[in-house]
Amino acid sequence: MQATIEKKIRNLFKRNFKGETSELRTGLVSQYAFERKDAIERTIHAMTLGKDVSMLFPDILKNLATHDLDQKKLVYLYLMNYAKTHPELVILAVNTFVQDSEDPNPLIRALAIRTMGCIRVDKMIDFLPGPLEKTLSDESPYVRKTAAIAVAKLFDLDQQLAIDLHFVEKLQTLLDDSNPMVIANAVNALEEIQRRAPETNAFKVTKTVLDKLLAALNECTEWGRISILTAFSEYETTDASEAEHICERVVPQFQHANPSVVLMAIRVVITHLQTLPLEQRETLQRKMSSPLVTLLATPPELQYVALRNIRLILQKFPGILNREIKVFYTKYNDPLYLKLEKIEIMVNLVSKENAKQVVTELKEYCVEVDVVFVRHAIKALGQVAIQVPESSELVVDTLLDLLDHHVAYVAQEVVVVMRNILRKYPVFEDAIPRLCDAIDEIDEPESRAALVWILGEYADRIPPVKSLISPFVKSFLEESTNVQLQLLTACVKLYTKKPDEGKELLHEILQQATQKSDNADIRDRAYIYWRLLSSDAELSKSVALAHRPTIASTIDRIPQPLLDELLRNLSTLSSVYYKSPENSTNKSNANKSGNANKSNTLGDADDVQRRAHEEQRKMAHEDEIFRDDNLLDFDSGNAGDGADDLAQSSNILSEIFVTNDKQSGTTSQDILSLFTPVTMPPVESTTNNLNTNTDSSFNLNMNSNTNLKEDTPTSAEKQPFDDLLDF
Repeated sequence: MQATIEKKIRNLFKRNFKGETSELRTGLVSQYAFERKDAIERTIHAMTLGKDVSMLFPDILKNLATHDLDQKKLVYLYLMNYAKTHPELVILAVNTFVQDSEDPNPLIRALAIRTMGCIRVDKMIDFLPGPLEKTLSDESPYVRKTAAIAVAKLFDLDQQLAIDLHFVEKLQTLLDDSNPMVIANAVNALEEIQRRAPETNAFKVTKTVLDKLLAALNECTEWGRISILTAFSEYETTDASEAEHICERVVPQFQHANPSVVLMAIRVVITHLQTLPLEQRETLQRKMSSPLVTLLATPPELQYVALRNIRLILQKFPGILNREIKVFYTKYNDPLYLKLEKIEIMVNLVSKENAKQVVTELKEYCVEVDVVFVRHAIKALGQVAIQVPESSELVVDTLLDLLDHHVAYVAQEVVVVMRNILRKYPVFEDAIPRLCDAIDEIDEPESRAALVWILGEYADRIPPVKSLISPFVKSFLEESTNVQLQLLTACVKLYTKKPDEGKELLHEILQQATQKSDNADIRDRAYIYWRLLSSDAELSKSVALAHRPTIASTIDRIPQPLLDELLRNLSTLSSVYYKSPENSTNKSNANKSGNANKSNTLGDADDVQRRAHEEQRKMAHEDEIFRDDNLLDFDSGNAGDGADDLAQSSNILSEIFVTNDKQSGTTSQDILSLFTPVTMPPVESTTNNLNTNTDSSFNLNMNSNTNLKEDTPTSAEKQPFDDLLDF
């Protein structure tokens, strides 16, 4: 029933539009000019709404020859939209285009050459060069600037034809034009040609060209200024006086109303900043602060672009906005994406002088209702504590106060942050009991892994540590991989610090990890720990409790090479996504011309899609956990072969572990001894498997032909770790 109604409604609209099409066709062939113009306007209106009015193409074409400029614009707009679907009919309009390109009215001449360039039909290539050559030397600057863009369009259609007819050279002569708008459009077209075909060397800024561009900069429209500023940013100079001259002429653009012009001007200054003396560099950096702050008065979408670019600038010049940190405080009506970016910038701007007010501001954010915003605010508190040691005590007190709210996601984020703070400042271990009290509220993998790390790291200072770790051990197989790895390490630390309390937990977790876990990484680490504990108590303690370097910062930093590249592409999508610009598509088109260029448009899209699929497959391959058996095969296969393999492995390890033993508590021989064959007498009973010496070390009994890769041994074979520990 519903399908029938939908069908009737669809047919109703179809009939209505069919009737409307007939009405439009009647109006287009009317003998009255006002009716024809009204029909054309209604046709364009339907076209903009997405309706297919291509069937009216012949009737529209009849209205092309008119002296009414508005009607001519509408007809040209229709032709540009439907030229691809009716390429054979577009040729009928060529004579009108050629005539209009010689019309006394410069607006009509410019409109004709612009429309011919926008019609992406192969047959139009044969008719475009003649009118284009005339309009490039037209007396009207409006026509010349339009023709400059048309050269780039012709180059895109047929690269070889544009080169053979010397259109690139003629375009270069427009750089000497007296009109700044013509110069700006010529620069824009030449830059596009240079990007598509670098071998043509179409655009090269010389000192003569540089002076002309500097003179035209202040007289262009905002789009023309962007084109010229882009050329300045790509111009390389080693002359300090020339760089100073460029910066002096560009700095006034900091006050422009268009944010894109402001960012492009900043990009030019940053590009030439390194060439200047130190004193001038500092002066220009101070001048950049005000326009950057002004960008935050724009709409949210523009603010986001500005904030992403500001983060790049701050990483390169950290002190440029130190006095403007209050500008980045979030507002109640800011979208979430703006709030997150502002928090990141606040953390980058934090210093000893403003740390207290930043912590106070972030504390207010931590009681908001948006979960993502609150998590980022708590994370930012931890970054402030690590960045500014003087604020660490205030931050820790703030984090512990947040635990009193008994909000699950707050407690989870606080535990993760406190782990990093404890790595930096172990003196705050008094806060650990408060963290342990919130154990029931912690259920996310990252926070559980952080809490387990804290329990293992401070096992000797937490009296009920065994009762706290036991629930994690019992649910070991249900935990995430990260939590399982942390549990293994924590239990080893607990055993080395408190052998009596940790022995049972360690035995249980090693049994689960080696016999029940299907994760190769988990099993391998368990086997390594087991073998390590079997060798020497002091050695295992030196490895498990090894000194770790103090954490320096948790703020995400962009690698320096990528940062330099992004700064060279400021105010582009690259600077928003923080990804290097892709030039492969342009390079693939560099040596193609004519019809090959056009026919390969779909090929380029297919190539992009193919590379996207390859990237997805690569990511999936990296994320995949191979479900192989134990990768640490100490004694596999034939005993003799195994000995040879172990000897070869020992030689390889000897090369790997050639370090300065005097600087390390663990020598290379201690580590290599873990991988050498162990010959032990056969096990007589399970009660003798545990070495009860005072060093509390594990005794590993292994046969030389034992294969550790067998997870389920037969009755004739004995799993080497089944009866290792007997309590």
